[in-house]
Amino acid sequence: MTDNTEEHDGSWWYNHKTGQVEFGRQSLGGDRDGPYASEAEAQRAPEIARQRAKEWEDEEEDD
Repeated sequence: MTDNTEEHDGSWWYNHKTGQVEFGRQSLGGDRDGPYASEAEAQRAPEIARQRAKEWEDEEEDD
């Protein structure tokens, strides 16, 4: 079993436990969202998640 923490895969992640943006897989998978293409996009992760949840909610209401 390999440990994926500290793995720098060239992508950006948002750690929702700490509220910090990380470059590469620095924290546990359950604590992070991503990957994102840029640091700026990762910083917007909470906003993106809210937007997606709203879109899914709207789709369910339409069904």
